[in-house]
Amino acid sequence: MHQRSLLQWRREAAKHRTRLTYVSAAAVGAGTVVVFLWWWWAKRQKDQPPSQWRKVGELSDLVVYPVKSLGPIRMNTMECTKLGLKSGWLRDRTLMVIDLNGHFVTARQWPKMVQVSPSISGSILTLSAPGMMSETIDLSRLRGKGFRVALWGQPVDVYDCGEAPARWLSRFLLQEDTGFRLVYHPWDNSRRGLRENHKQFLITTNDTGIYPDATSYCLINESSVTELNTRLDEPVTTEHFRPNFVIKGATAYEEDCWGWVKIGNVTFRCVKPCTRCIFTTVNPETGVKNPKVEPLKTLKSYRQIVDPVIRPVVGESPVMGVHLGLRGPSGTVQLGDPVYVSVPDEQPLLISPP
Repeated sequence: MHQRSLLQWRREAAKHRTRLTYVSAAAVGAGTVVVFLWWWWAKRQKDQPPSQWRKVGELSDLVVYPVKSLGPIRMNTMECTKLGLKSGWLRDRTLMVIDLNGHFVTARQWPKMVQVSPSISGSILTLSAPGMMSETIDLSRLRGKGFRVALWGQPVDVYDCGEAPARWLSRFLLQEDTGFRLVYHPWDNSRRGLRENHKQFLITTNDTGIYPDATSYCLINESSVTELNTRLDEPVTTEHFRPNFVIKGATAYEEDCWGWVKIGNVTFRCVKPCTRCIFTTVNPETGVKNPKVEPLKTLKSYRQIVDPVIRPVVGESPVMGVHLGLRGPSGTVQLGDPVYVSVPDEQPLLISPP
């Protein structure tokens, strides 16, 4: 297949507006720097699910993060809603840690955050951490006057969770009695504005969730992580990438070319490649950053977007996984569900490495 210039590509796209066109290239041999080109021409297409699907694997892990940047909870079954995974009072990333200036706090700056393990029973959220007595918060009792904080420049509504969890988090993370607060978003029908650097993609305000960085859902392919580990001295797990969905059975990096995903009977749109940051270097067990900046350093060597339109938006952030947006009604997914992807009218155009 001949490599085509961007100008030629745009001219062809104008003639074929019904085609979903975007480009990716996988690694070719160890040490090769791969051109990873992603063109979201589908932004101009009608947002209609496909009529044909093919099975690529099954759901092997289902993960929810009730508090942004804290530890995960693994589930067997969850409801998929516009704001993310939900099971009773357990919802994905509807709590968040902020500092006393109202700025949100993540494990990028405070890697020990991943050592805080949440659990939930009814409306009672319990936080546990090494060397600490557990702290409980009754989410049903959080009332009072709400206020707003900024998340990546977008205003979000919050309730403060009170003095006890604030002191608990401050003591564990700062060894101080004050410094951090825990906030909560109890509303079900909310939306957040789009970040400026997400407007090049297929994300809508229905996809952003409340406190995720990008969207309500992130999917990781086990085979892609396995292939990455062949390049690393110390292997990583899917947990380094904090996905909601983990699938097994697909080939490495084939998720780069997916347009639609269906898990069981729940339909999603692939709305953005998942670009990665320093958070991937935090060991999810120890809360310590990798001194060699891995796996981020290796990912940058072969998983970067080079499209001239998208590259200024994402910079040198490499890709691992895909962000999803719910398309259609809410539904339930469970471990072992089959995973299907759309069958395009034409094979995606592949640009080979130079």
